[in-house]
Amino acid sequence: MYHGIAASAGVGIGHIVLLREAVIEYDKDKSVDVEAELERFKKELEVFTTNTMQVAEDVRERIGDKEAEIIEGQVMIISDPTLKTEVEAAIKSGKCAEQAMEEVCDTFIQMFSAIEDEMMRQRASDIHDIKTRFLKQLIGIHDVDISKVPAGTILVARDLTPSMTAGIVKENVVGIITEVGGVTSHSAILARALEIPAVLSIENCTTSLQDSEEAIVDGDKGIVITNPSREQVEEYEERYKKHQQEKKDLLAFQGMKTKTADGIEVELFGNIGTPKEAQTVVESGGEGVGLFRTEFLFMDKSSLPSEEEQFESYKEAVIAMNGKPIIIRTLDIGGDKEIPYLEIQKEDNPFLGYRAIRYCLDRPEIYRAQLRALLRASAFGDIRIMVPLVTCMEEIRSVKELLKKYMQELDAEGIAYNPNIQIGVMIETPAASIIADLLAKEVDFFSIGTNDLTQYTMAVDRGNAKVAALYSTYQPAVLRSIRTIIQAAKAEGIMVGMCGEAASDRRLIPLLLAFGLDEFSVSSSAILATRKAISEISLDKAKEIAEKALQLTTEREVFEYLSQNMQ
Repeated sequence: MYHGIAASAGVGIGHIVLLREAVIEYDKDKSVDVEAELERFKKELEVFTTNTMQVAEDVRERIGDKEAEIIEGQVMIISDPTLKTEVEAAIKSGKCAEQAMEEVCDTFIQMFSAIEDEMMRQRASDIHDIKTRFLKQLIGIHDVDISKVPAGTILVARDLTPSMTAGIVKENVVGIITEVGGVTSHSAILARALEIPAVLSIENCTTSLQDSEEAIVDGDKGIVITNPSREQVEEYEERYKKHQQEKKDLLAFQGMKTKTADGIEVELFGNIGTPKEAQTVVESGGEGVGLFRTEFLFMDKSSLPSEEEQFESYKEAVIAMNGKPIIIRTLDIGGDKEIPYLEIQKEDNPFLGYRAIRYCLDRPEIYRAQLRALLRASAFGDIRIMVPLVTCMEEIRSVKELLKKYMQELDAEGIAYNPNIQIGVMIETPAASIIADLLAKEVDFFSIGTNDLTQYTMAVDRGNAKVAALYSTYQPAVLRSIRTIIQAAKAEGIMVGMCGEAASDRRLIPLLLAFGLDEFSVSSSAILATRKAISEISLDKAKEIAEKALQLTTEREVFEYLSQNMQ
């Protein structure tokens, strides 16, 4: 049995097809005609871009718009003037197109890989995919045609890139296994869209698993069973039937209000990273957007996005919501997220340094463009502004003063906006938790960011394997902090939501309901399952579970107790 990351739910029984990576070799020492090599690069780039756009259109037709945007994102990367200019500069220095492309891509891969934010790190995987495909095109290496694999196939690869996943015929593939990747990787997103069970990050699976070997992929538990017994096959066949029925049952929650078993209503929102994803939230039954990350506007460019560019993006998202609320987080970037054109210096402790609201208040020309764009877009729907990483009252008061100033500017220019736009804070530090009662008097809403709140509360580096076990929302300190934040919001009568991973955790839902959480913001794919989980418990039962959980003293005790009550 092999253990990995459960990246796409469901079970699949079939036979393994190994996808081995081609060896990419070329002569780095060959002399080149610079002009001819530049022309070669230009022509190959045009072919590559056209082919990638065709893949995106195919994905749009077979899978959906959201998934096509993943491939289109690669077109944006390859079309970036910075990447193109740097490759051309390398060619002018005497390098062949292959070496130039490889070295420039590797620089960007290294940059994005160092970023803590999972969405931003995904850029590294995208660029690696682009690099590999482009080098194969230059050299003349042809990939295995995944669309031709037989029915009952379990694909095994080091990494199933978006371009490879896009070629899958879902009727033929019953499972996916890779050595790398996680739940937020683009391949995992595509696997979920195709409804193919996937277990990722199984070390050395391309060498330990054998071609044609029978296997079971358990995408619920993150395990792979090779050469299963008859009893195991029968057990998983029953699991498959049950899983298919559960999927049908979830459809009954489409379009329903989100409420507990005893009729207490809460709001269920979705998290997004691009304007186009807003439509996905609506289609998935979301009642609003609880977190719109704006970093994509800055990460996917070689220069600062203008006020007009930002305005158009926010306007697109708010119009797609058709009157439903959309909470937009201002730029959450800093020392751990390298964007060359921002020239942010590296720091010894980037998570405790120059980032998020600290950076924005220190760079008023950047913040002005974003806040004005948000105000202008608020004329088209229910936009709410959320400020990240607030640790003191001065920060939120400074933002409110800036908004007042920019409103006066827009008035003078005769530009429409919502003068009553709501402003809130993302509570994700112990400091904000401790002064939550004071912050609640200054803002219109709270949103609890459990990912960072857990990291800062437990003083743990999520990337450090030696202390990673301490990173858990089930820690009593974290749960008590969440309760304190919600109580502070309730005392002042302001809305309080949650946009971290904990919001969709079935074990934690009873506690969050008991504490009084008003709004759960989850990934679009988790909306219906979260609505179902909320509907299955009464508020009285939730309070009973919460009272007992808060008496427990260790993370393990809390986890086991909540797991028992989830059944």
